[in-house]
Amino acid sequence: MATPGTTQEEFTLDTAAELAAEEGGSKIEGKSPWVLAGRRLRRNYIALAFLGVFIAVLLVCFLAPLYVSHVSHLGPDDANASGYIHENGQRIPILSKSHSSFGKDGQVHLTPGGIPIGPQWGASGGAYFFGADQLGRDVGARLVYGGRNSLRIGLVSSVITTIVSIILALLAAYFAGATDWVISRFFDIIWAFPVVLLAIALGTALSIDGFHHGPINIPAGSLWIPTLVIAFVFIPYIGRPLRGQVLALRNREFVEAATAQGAGSLRIMFTELLPNIASSVLVLFTLIVANAILTEVGLSYLGAGVQPPHPSWGTMIADGQDVLASDPWLSLLPGIAITITVISLNVFGDGLRDALDPRAKIRIEH
Repeated sequence: MATPGTTQEEFTLDTAAELAAEEGGSKIEGKSPWVLAGRRLRRNYIALAFLGVFIAVLLVCFLAPLYVSHVSHLGPDDANASGYIHENGQRIPILSKSHSSFGKDGQVHLTPGGIPIGPQWGASGGAYFFGADQLGRDVGARLVYGGRNSLRIGLVSSVITTIVSIILALLAAYFAGATDWVISRFFDIIWAFPVVLLAIALGTALSIDGFHHGPINIPAGSLWIPTLVIAFVFIPYIGRPLRGQVLALRNREFVEAATAQGAGSLRIMFTELLPNIASSVLVLFTLIVANAILTEVGLSYLGAGVQPPHPSWGTMIADGQDVLASDPWLSLLPGIAITITVISLNVFGDGLRDALDPRAKIRIEH
């Protein structure tokens, strides 16, 4: 109530047009969480730089046939132990020849052979750019083809893991009861085993005779064996966090509203709940790819992953460990490639997580 001699000011809310006029005529409009996340990510130059590094590695590896046909002219499995290269008018053997010589003391000195040539850096016309291995194979061709297999296994297994984990997490959290108990115990059983030990056990068993059950027939030595093994062992590492998020969302108002409108279970799970966990799915997928690549490398190094004649970064490290003292590049090159790939994925994954975090501080610039 206004007192005598005073005037009561009417309290009103300014409209968007009035606020825009006060801001100099700029239009005021809302931004979706995805737009804001994209803005945060674009300002994270380190994360974008490492994403570019990963894309570059991906392109180089998946363009391996072009490298073989236009640069090295040797396939990843072309052994050339008795061959020669021509460099500066000299004929140099791919693998050194053993020979003997007499020393000044009159004794015979034996020089062992079989040592592969080192990196040629283009001096031999593109062949053996990164040197040769013990069988005379081009290390450069095996590096890009091995990366192609390692990246393919890591990406495909991560996609399979993510899809299966999403379905199981939605079913467990939405239906609860017996369904939740069965799926949660399935997660717990896999979670109880160390990832590498479980993958070694499954990979070793399946690499002998393959997988033949019903209509599924996967021969031994197929790249699908390490792909499916890695996809299986990582299911709970995505499924359990997603299940917890869905449990927190299943009783929210928007789910009750969809139920009141007559929406079915599938519609609620995949059109109401799934979009609300999409940001977590993207972050977990990015990080799980790096772990899947590392797991594949470890399995191949131990002989339980990619099998010959298929190359892999892990098999290349295993092949080069016997000649590490004389030919360190055979193991160092795939090791460097693994390090660059995994670090780039992890840094970008961290940046993506920070961008999708709604609590992150953002500065709006005009």
